[in-house]
Amino acid sequence: MDKKLRHRLLKSMALLAAASLLPTAVMADEADDSEQPEDIETTYLTYSQEPLLSVPADFPSQFKYDSGVNIEYPEDGVKGIFVTAHSAGGSRMESLTELLNTTELNSMVIDVKDDYGDIVMPVESDHEYINQFTSNIVEAEPLMEHLEENDIYPIARIVVFKDSKLANERPDLSFTEEDGSVWANRRGESFVNPYEREVWEYNVEVARQAAKLGFKDIQFDYVRFPEGFEYRDEDLNYSRGDYEESDLDNVKQRVDAVTEFVAYARRELQPYDVDVSVDIFGYAATREETPGIGQNFSRISENVDVISSMIYPSHWGAGSLGIERPDLEPYEVVARYMELENEILDNLEDRAPISRPWIQDFTASYLGSGWYMNYGDHEVSEQVRALNEAGVDEFLLWNAGNRYSEGATYSFD
Repeated sequence: MDKKLRHRLLKSMALLAAASLLPTAVMADEADDSEQPEDIETTYLTYSQEPLLSVPADFPSQFKYDSGVNIEYPEDGVKGIFVTAHSAGGSRMESLTELLNTTELNSMVIDVKDDYGDIVMPVESDHEYINQFTSNIVEAEPLMEHLEENDIYPIARIVVFKDSKLANERPDLSFTEEDGSVWANRRGESFVNPYEREVWEYNVEVARQAAKLGFKDIQFDYVRFPEGFEYRDEDLNYSRGDYEESDLDNVKQRVDAVTEFVAYARRELQPYDVDVSVDIFGYAATREETPGIGQNFSRISENVDVISSMIYPSHWGAGSLGIERPDLEPYEVVARYMELENEILDNLEDRAPISRPWIQDFTASYLGSGWYMNYGDHEVSEQVRALNEAGVDEFLLWNAGNRYSEGATYSFD
């Protein structure tokens, strides 16, 4: 319904309701001459203060935004790859498209807002920082046309709280040292503050613009506090926003802030006909909540359409999941992890999202001799097999350089 028409309807109905509450006017001279009954029974009109019209919890599909990009959700589920802006806007896109056209892979997770805070394709927004931090690495319209022509399902990756650009522009939205400098981790990366509503609004505005471009799924990454934050939370300077007066301990506050951002984002994006997905550490499913970063697997899961656990074998420490050297056992890592995740999602019942894990298609040589092995077709296939056996048909392949194994098996039906 048109906003102006809806506003007029609401106003008219409100006036009508108000008029019905007014007593009937009687002229004074008529009242003097009329006979009054001896017993007058007082009656009371019961009325509701609730709005006569309201936006329903499930936004009607006929009123949702239509980007004009027609790419259907894959029949066999999303089987995707990660694509950087430079790959999406450069010559690499040709070979990546060929990979999808010749395999069961069917989707691309494409950077829109990257790990540094750069927005890598021009969007139509009046937001000051969106315009300031936008670089024209990818032309959005030709990209979406290309994806539509090749029936590639488009997912927008938006890195949320790891954002060196915004942190350095607005230290008050970040974490600062005693000397006023913006805190950075050992890799020189800075984060913005998940307690700050202004940060929420900024990232959701980026997501709205991605939806308008034609992306069908908004995938939020780095939806968390910095790793190890529990060791610095009392030393750094930062605002707690609406949580300043909270009686909860620091861990619970962080979990609330992260979870409530996710719920807010999903609610705000409902009119744009997109799924909302969140990347989450795999180990978050192994404990009630992660003390430093504020991720609670169950609470995030019930507020998204898709949950994407990062379960790369290389990211598990020695002995994790009962496996001495996880990177050497890709099938076993995924199989044992999925037992834990499935139990949690089963408990959520109809509030459970689609499970679409990130799996490994890279070699983690940094682990050192004896702790890693080369990953290729077989290792990727083994991870997919473990997922399929656990009842999961969707997955995403991660390779930071966007070089993927071409002979892997992507379905074990």
